[in-house]
Amino acid sequence: MLYCPKCGTEAAKGAAYCHSCGAHLPRVTLEEFTVSSDDLVEKVKGLIHEGNVTRLMVRGEKGETLLDMPVSVGLVGVLLAPLLAAVGVIAAIAARCTIVVEREEKASP
Repeated sequence: MLYCPKCGTEAAKGAAYCHSCGAHLPRVTLEEFTVSSDDLVEKVKGLIHEGNVTRLMVRGEKGETLLDMPVSVGLVGVLLAPLLAAVGVIAAIAARCTIVVEREEKASP
């Protein structure tokens, strides 16, 4: 799902502009990683530090969404701690998880 960065409205798949406010929508790609619960927290930390992640979803073994959170560039310290605490709890209850990462594609010059 893509959300407008200006107004937060859910955008239609493949749309270039928000139907609500008319803002330009970024192009995004999705990547999936399957990790064990032991590696979950470290993988999430690594993805956040890459800097080009806009949304992070953690799904359980049966495909249920356990965490779905936007990730902003300024996410540090105090804001990062609750996210990692939630990921730690998920790691404690799930043996294997799938991390779905949404990345914004950079426009070509």
